[in-house]
Amino acid sequence: MSHVPSGMSTQAAASMTTCDVLVVGGGPAGSTISALLAERGWNVHVLEKDAHPRFHIGESLLPQSVPMLRKLGVLPDIEKIGIIKYGADMVSHYHGRSSMFYFAKAIDSSQPYAFEVKRSEFDAILMKNAVAKGAHLHEGLKAQRVEFRPGSSSIVHAEDRAGRPVAWEAKFVVDASGRDTFLSAQLGGKHRSATHNSAAIFGHFERVTRLPGRDEGNITVGWHDHGWCWLIPFKDGTMSVGVVCWPDYIRSRQVALDQFLLDTLALMPSIAERMKQAKLITEVYAAANFSYRRETMSGEGYLMVGDAFAFIDPMFSSGVHLALNSAMMGADVVETYLQGSPEYRPRCREFDRTVRRGIDTFSWFIHRFTQPALRDLFMSTRKPLKMEQAVLSLLAGDVFTQSRARLPLFYFKVAYYLTYVLNWKQNRTAARRRRQGLQTTVTNLKDYAVNHKT
Repeated sequence: MSHVPSGMSTQAAASMTTCDVLVVGGGPAGSTISALLAERGWNVHVLEKDAHPRFHIGESLLPQSVPMLRKLGVLPDIEKIGIIKYGADMVSHYHGRSSMFYFAKAIDSSQPYAFEVKRSEFDAILMKNAVAKGAHLHEGLKAQRVEFRPGSSSIVHAEDRAGRPVAWEAKFVVDASGRDTFLSAQLGGKHRSATHNSAAIFGHFERVTRLPGRDEGNITVGWHDHGWCWLIPFKDGTMSVGVVCWPDYIRSRQVALDQFLLDTLALMPSIAERMKQAKLITEVYAAANFSYRRETMSGEGYLMVGDAFAFIDPMFSSGVHLALNSAMMGADVVETYLQGSPEYRPRCREFDRTVRRGIDTFSWFIHRFTQPALRDLFMSTRKPLKMEQAVLSLLAGDVFTQSRARLPLFYFKVAYYLTYVLNWKQNRTAARRRRQGLQTTVTNLKDYAVNHKT
């Protein structure tokens, strides 16, 4: 090496590795885009600050993710670790009943099931697949910053666990760092959601009562006065249990986090009944103030995929699905750049439009999920004009094209606003509390997935 790049120690410069693509983050988005690009012959390196397997939430997969897992070649391994999920059980103590939504009734019924998985096992399978296809994995390394050099390759600076500097010279950088939002920390442009703000508390339990028969693997979602909850069963008999709440409610906490979780679950009688014999087997984790989006997701020589660009809410299990989709589409964008094609900018624009379409479709429902009007519609025994099939298409993850579901979803939105007006006092009260929550920040919880402030 003839010279030391700006800001780099001689030690780091001496150990600098060159590659086509440097991927920051080894979660579903990072491992997927790495596998696809390595399979096509590109020299791909992945930096992962932790080591697989590692804990993560987002354990409930969506049916429309299954074809992508099949394309990656990992579906047989996922089938071994996952329990089949045929639908979603919506529970409302306000209505005194539950309602089961089966994916087989979706407008696109070609994929009638998904899986519930432990993310530690799921993520490890995806990363092992990327390595098997030629990606070079470096665990225990944390990316620090990127030195962008217009018209040339970029220098990615990182540190190992001992604080020793290492560096890569890469033609292209993919930010798949999840909620660490690595590039946003450097470049700015990331904003908390102006329309949604909530926080989650969760852990893994054993001896939680499961649904009977074929429904054993289905996710359960229930409403409470301060948000909603999830129960996600695993193949080994354990279960992921969590609550998503308005920040003002979490800030009122005066007991230990595990007790606060149980106290909140007790607000829902049918959920509390299933938790009677439950025993916590992990620590209780928290994710605070988690809705955000960046202004842009691509630039000259870089791309953001998955949660590195935006995160909405655990509702509808959208995180992994959006990560897999953006990584699948992102691989084509990256390859266009590496080939020097003039199609790179048009591909970036199409990638941007498609990803945002999926996020926006999920967001409309997520932001209104705790409104009494939406709760009433989900629990209604009458869903005309194919509205149930359209909602099931959303729950299945069919949010990127929606050519057949678009009109029924429009009817559903019209029904929502009519239901809102018919019970306007209650809905206005809920909406007001939601708006007030936008101004509240939870400061007494450490976000398990974030290692720095952005």
